[in-house]
This record gives sequence, C-alpha cells and structure tokens, in this order.
Amino acid sequence: MRTTKMIRVILPLFFALAVFLALAVPSSAQVAVGVRVGIAPPPLPYYSQPICPGDGYLWTPGYWAWDGNDYYWVPGTWVMAPEVGFLWTPGYWGWGGDGFLFNEGYWGPSIGFYGGINYGFGYFGNGYEGGRWDNGHFFYNTSLNNVDAHNIHNVYNTRVDEGAVNHVSYNGGNGGINAHATAREEAAAHETHIGSAAAQTQHAWAARNNPQQKFSANHGTPGVAATPRPNVAAHPKELPPVERPAAPNTGNAKVDQKYQKQQDKLVTKQTQDRQKLQQKQDKEHQQLAKQNASGARQQQTEQKHQQQTQKLQQTHTQQTQQMQSRQQPSGGGGSHGGGGARH
Repeated sequence: MRTTKMIRVILPLFFALAVFLALAVPSSAQVAVGVRVGIAPPPLPYYSQPICPGDGYLWTPGYWAWDGNDYYWVPGTWVMAPEVGFLWTPGYWGWGGDGFLFNEGYWGPSIGFYGGINYGFGYFGNGYEGGRWDNGHFFYNTSLNNVDAHNIHNVYNTRVDEGAVNHVSYNGGNGGINAHATAREEAAAHETHIGSAAAQTQHAWAARNNPQQKFSANHGTPGVAATPRPNVAAHPKELPPVERPAAPNTGNAKVDQKYQKQQDKLVTKQTQDRQKLQQKQDKEHQQLAKQNASGARQQQTEQKHQQQTQKLQQTHTQQTQQMQSRQQPSGGGGSHGGGGARH
C-alpha cells in the first residue's frame, strides 16, 4: 500500500450527517478562480492516508489554497460521494500567463483534467487508479488506499505504474508540470457534474482559518496534512460566509432588479438565522460552564450543536437552490459549466 504523507486525527464527522454533507453546494464546473497569484504554490507535502471510514467514501487529495495573502494547506480527506457513480476530479493550479489560477475540482461520472499533478493515492496525473464503481458500489484498490478489508469487502488489489515521483503542485509556468488535457478529459469536463460537497467547503474553510495550515507558519509541512473525515462546523460562526448567488442577468433590467432584491432578502434572513442559533448555543455553553458540567455532557452538547448547525446549513442550501431554480431563465437547463483553463 502506498503511503507517502503524515496525519493528525481531528474530531470525526458523525455518521448521521454524512448524507447531507455529501450533497454538493451549487457550483459550476471546473473553472479558474479569478484571483491571479504571482507566487507559485509550494511543493506537495509528504503524508500518510488515514484509513477509509466506511463504504462509499472516496479519497480527495490535499492541496494548497490561497487566502489573499498566503498559501494554506487543505488536508486530504475521505468524502462520501454525492451520487452513486460519481468520481472526484481534483482542483489544480495552472499558469495563466501573468499569474497562477486555481481550477476548481468537481464530481462527475468521469475523471477530467487536473493539470497532470501527481497527488498520489491513485491520482497520478491522469485518471484515477484508486478504485472504481461497479453495480452501485465503489470498489477500492487496496494497493493504493488504506482500507480495512475486514470491514469493507468490495476491494481488489492491482499494482499500477505510479509514474515519475515528484511533488510539483502546479501546471505550466517556470518549473511546472507540462501536461495538457486529453480528448477524454476534455469530454469529461463537459459531462454533467457538480462542485464541491458541503463537507468539502466547510473542510476548506476550517483549514483557511487555522493559522498552522498557512505556509508562512508551517514552511511546507502542515500540522494537519490529512484527516479521516472532513472537518465540519459545529457552530454557525464556523461556517463559510453565507453564499451569495451570482448576480441576475436575464437581459431584463426590471426582472434583474427584482431578483437581486430577492437574493439580498434571502442572504439577510440566512445571516439572521445563523446569528440566532449561535446566540442560543452560546447560552448553552455558558450554562454548562456555570454548572461545571462533565466532559460527557459537554461532548453530547457539542454533538447536538453540530447537528443543529448542519441542519441549518442544509436548509439554507436548499433555499438557495430553490431560488436559483425559480430565477433560471425559461428554457435554461442549468449550467454545468465548461472545462476550465487548460495549460
């Protein structure tokens, strides 16, 4: 089994939340994030893959992200596939001529282009060798994944050529990987696919807010390189900012103005919902402190708070999706986006 990188275990996600957290947030396909970064992302660190937490989880490799001032490491983690038959195409950094752009990852029936980056664990720059779907079940290649075959029986063992070992984390530019999308990868980018799952979005946000994940603090060796499950929010204040849908563009100024007001109203309401739940949870924390509550009771309360927070986030995601559906121009089939930048 290939294990090339190191971990620290964090609080696991409770199984009852797995179904929601596998649902993808509204997103387009693999597209390049608009911010251009003049500094190349650091090399990929060494780390070990945590054991797979259960059937249906797929490995999503760690990557360097940018917060506007510094790179920070988003730990690799196991994520429940949002749909049977869907695979994860990792995001990647690519040279855009005058800076580096990040191409977002996505879920879909086929693996697309991810810059030729060797993320390991089956993602060796082209395609995915870590497992496959068969009759509604995901089968794990135990030569590349840390899977307990006593608990997960849909496994096989096939040795594959892992290609040249390197830790370059970007495509193109000075010192980057020189790879281009194949015809099959281009086709995969135009298939129906969806963006990061809710669990992945929260996981990345938690990494962004952890000072030890920043390159300036860890110098390329992040304190948390990988986790068994995504690090999700237990309280509203730990959630990413309320999602603001794309500005309406129907071609009718009056309709756009109407839709914009609806969006603003929904964002305000969702922000208030978060504040109310946070205040309620804060009071419960204060009561526990006054009562000098036991560790077991505090843990039970945290579990309850996490369930409340995830339920609220699920409701807000559904509200946003419903509004976007109502505002979709008649005849529009919903956008699943193009193929992102190719370098």
